[in-house]
Amino acid sequence: MKRSPTSVGLAVAVLAAACFGLSGAFAKPLLEAGWSPGAAVTVRALTGGLLLAPIAVYSLRGRWASLWRGRWRVLGMAFLGVAACQLLYFAAIERIPVGTAILLEFMAPLLLVAVAWARTRRLPKTVVLVGSVAALLGLVFVISPSGATSLDLLGLVFALGAMVGCAVYYVVAARPADGLPTVALASSGLLIGGLALGLASVVGILPFAVTFGRVHLFGEAVAWWVPMLVVCVAATAMAYATSIAATSMLGSRLASFAGLLEVIFATFYAWLLLGEELTLLQFLGGALILAGIAFVRSEKADNPAKLRPQPYDAFVP
Repeated sequence: MKRSPTSVGLAVAVLAAACFGLSGAFAKPLLEAGWSPGAAVTVRALTGGLLLAPIAVYSLRGRWASLWRGRWRVLGMAFLGVAACQLLYFAAIERIPVGTAILLEFMAPLLLVAVAWARTRRLPKTVVLVGSVAALLGLVFVISPSGATSLDLLGLVFALGAMVGCAVYYVVAARPADGLPTVALASSGLLIGGLALGLASVVGILPFAVTFGRVHLFGEAVAWWVPMLVVCVAATAMAYATSIAATSMLGSRLASFAGLLEVIFATFYAWLLLGEELTLLQFLGGALILAGIAFVRSEKADNPAKLRPQPYDAFVP
């Protein structure tokens, strides 16, 4: 039986989420050893971009004009999808609980649904609304944000900004390629975004601290570059390349919902590799997220004209 582009895209999106989810379990030992979050994400972006660069150059085969034609897409990915999203998220967690910041950032799929509603002035289909509610509840259950008695208003604004950056990432990734290979977009976006993060560190916006000693990874002392290599290769280079490829096949809305699987994978890795507790409520949350994705996927299956979603399907009912 021939697979539809959507089915293939979902498979690639699951792979991307599995790769992205590795970052927490392998970055945590670095942070505990003295790395600042800003330093970790800057090195992650720059190294991931460099690792993809040779493949990007080969995929271009001298068609450098495609980079110029896609310059706004590259810059949008770099400054909004990579740098701004990371900067705003780290600014948020300095003021509000991490769980709350993550919850707000990963509400990006709901933002895309809301924008579609506002632009078309037509209520999204019932399956999309049901899927959105199910995914949101699942996200709350998996993350279990801290019930702080008071929240910093500026911190909430930063977290909402990170949500917008995350949503922009999916919209940019879903735009027509116009000859620009996926890996070239991923590499150039990471490199420029990493340079922007580095500049933010130089001017003092983002704290930057690194250590080059041994770190504790799964009960053993290893060189600092071991977990960083996993973060850069799997959780960055592979993750961004596969995520952009999946988004180009699925469209921004469905891809953003599939991106919620990252939360499930990250929680699973934390349990498997770091020994963190996995509760029944988190299992229920994971099931709800999967149900939400299934509902949003079924809306596309009902429309034969969208077997291959259009780039702006996040804004089309």
